[in-house]
Amino acid sequence: MTQTLAFDKPKVELHVHLDGAIKPETILYYGRKRGIALPADTAEELQNIIGMDKPQSLPDFLTKFEYYMPAIAGSREAIKRIAYEFVEMKAKEGVAYVEVRYSPHLLANSKVEPIPWNQAEGDLTPDEVVDIVGQGLKEGEQAFGVKVRSILCCMRHQPNWSREVVELCKKYQQHTVVAIDLAGDETIKGSSLFPGHMEAYEEAVRSGIHRTVHAGEVGSAEVVREAVDTLKTERLGHGYHTLDDQALYSRLRQENMHFEVCPWSSYLTGAWKPETEHAVIRFKNDQANYSLNSDDPLIFKSTLDTDYHMTKQNMGFTEEEFKRLNINAAKSSFLPEDEKKELLDQLYRAYKMLPAASGQDP
Repeated sequence: MTQTLAFDKPKVELHVHLDGAIKPETILYYGRKRGIALPADTAEELQNIIGMDKPQSLPDFLTKFEYYMPAIAGSREAIKRIAYEFVEMKAKEGVAYVEVRYSPHLLANSKVEPIPWNQAEGDLTPDEVVDIVGQGLKEGEQAFGVKVRSILCCMRHQPNWSREVVELCKKYQQHTVVAIDLAGDETIKGSSLFPGHMEAYEEAVRSGIHRTVHAGEVGSAEVVREAVDTLKTERLGHGYHTLDDQALYSRLRQENMHFEVCPWSSYLTGAWKPETEHAVIRFKNDQANYSLNSDDPLIFKSTLDTDYHMTKQNMGFTEEEFKRLNINAAKSSFLPEDEKKELLDQLYRAYKMLPAASGQDP
């Protein structure tokens, strides 16, 4: 029986992590195949151990990856498969276009720097990881009819990786990669300003690489300001605490900054306190430029529909608002202009809308 979706028309998703969107069955398969111990023997048990049911802290959330990443990291076959299966997952969710992000270094096993789930050195480089993910995504595109592009993540706690990340963005621009991101624990004070990250983003600006940054999820409005003014980000991952600085928020609204909002994620990571009004309600009421996204559906035991259902049932979102935010997501995507126009035309047709009726124009 087909699941009834909260919004059953084509959607655009801009903020979802590949390593947080893996099927539990695939983790189990590669754990057994590679002889790597996992904390459960069935997909259901594994999902319950990895998954979150009630709010925790962002650092608690980040430790979840240590349970299962040993089964995937360093395996060419596993990495290609999770990329392919990711596209299949998005097809089932009614997604027309998605930008999926990941850290090439955290999926490789060839770096000297310690990675919690892969201490041993091996021969799978971050460069090869990007190539393999691109292969899996392209095969998934062909099989499932979802347009997919990828974003490469720098990690706040590893600024010495960032220069290589931007070089990989440049190298693989024709192989699905469209942007650079900065992810990880934003409570590391001043991490936006670490030289490695700043140099990478300066090179991204020089080279015409698109830029997004996780900022203002649990960090202060100052982290958002650093992302905008120093790293020259074009979009904000989460961005909720922008609202703590009304002057900054007003400025970013005028500049039409895009906020990549992940409502269910923000509940489970403690980034949003349920006794307060969620930032996305303010974004909606202000007709701001934002999108709805699933972030890490494996850990949040969710699908993209979870976020649409949450906002529809609990926050008064309408189908018209869903149309508006998806049009804005398409306009704020990192596609080239000709491909962006094709995507927008596809949405206008599906929504039975004229372009002029699409709401705010990024």
